[in-house]
Amino acid sequence: MTRIVIVGGGIMGLATAWSLTRRGEQPIVLERFERGHTHGASHGATRNFNNAYADDHYLDLLQRAREGWDLLGEVDGEPLLRRHGLVTHGAGSDLGGGGDDDPSTADGGLATIARRLGARGIPAQLLSGTDAAARWPGMRFEDEVLYSPDAGVARASAAVLELERRILAAGGEVRWSSPVRVIDDLGERGARVTLANGNRLEADVVVATLGAWTEALLPGIRLPRLIVTEESPAHFAPTTGPWPSFNHRLDPARWPAPVYGMPTPGEGVKVGFHRVGDVVDPDERPHRTTHHDTLVDYVREWMPGLDPASAVHFSCTYTSTDDSAFVLDRAGSIVVGAGFSGHGFKFAPGVGATLADLALDRSARAAAPFRLPAA
Repeated sequence: MTRIVIVGGGIMGLATAWSLTRRGEQPIVLERFERGHTHGASHGATRNFNNAYADDHYLDLLQRAREGWDLLGEVDGEPLLRRHGLVTHGAGSDLGGGGDDDPSTADGGLATIARRLGARGIPAQLLSGTDAAARWPGMRFEDEVLYSPDAGVARASAAVLELERRILAAGGEVRWSSPVRVIDDLGERGARVTLANGNRLEADVVVATLGAWTEALLPGIRLPRLIVTEESPAHFAPTTGPWPSFNHRLDPARWPAPVYGMPTPGEGVKVGFHRVGDVVDPDERPHRTTHHDTLVDYVREWMPGLDPASAVHFSCTYTSTDDSAFVLDRAGSIVVGAGFSGHGFKFAPGVGATLADLALDRSARAAAPFRLPAA
């Protein structure tokens, strides 16, 4: 019997496998698609490393993630975490959560977030809109701005490749193009993975990091509602700089959602509305973009340093819980990591370490907001 099988080879599954190899394990990772595919939520060059959180459970996870990013270090002569800073501004309503591509914050004002970051030794300062505009002339600000120089961008695609390299070097396996049909809990005997070709793998524990396919492959586990949406950010050509990463909380009476963004070398500045896309079936995803004109209007009004006519729109997926909280928990011999899209990539090393804890200790539990619904 295999000791640990991980189903789902996106950033969360690979981060979990890497954490397990650092503890002497040699897990097997099964991924339904080929290396470098664009069907899930881990492809693309960049994700925001957004630290604008006020909730302790996210800040705890953020600090654990930061330790992992530091351990991963540099790839091709450049850190996987580019710390060019993050600005958060605007007085729009909050949605809770906050994250990679989620510019909302969970506990109110920017001053509160600044205090809570400072209490953990994470640098953060409040700037006037005038001072912020002088530093970042490509952006327009009307209100107070929270700036943290310790945030920025995670190099997403490079991180996925580096995690795989480290897993293989430690004796683990990553099996691409290995679709799974179902995962079953066998009680004290562990868990069983049935592949699409009919082959089976039994393991002491299975870690399920399945993204948009979580509900389909875990029929025996009570999950929170998971909504899969297709989102439509765009890259815009900059006409001035420098560019930080950014969150903008907007008036919901005028705009459909908050905005996030970040510089992506070679592609421009990524700008997107958070969680406004159509609900989709991941197996029949239309790869359709929405809110094109509204996003261009936003850039024209708020981003004088971007060319609004240069928009290159693309689609990606979110898999979200109703309250945007992650699922990090264990049910019998199956560990579940779910509900990350739009809000989780930067947490990946911390999520991986947490899921590894759960895989190695049947009695371990994650923080209360991340637990599975009670039976």
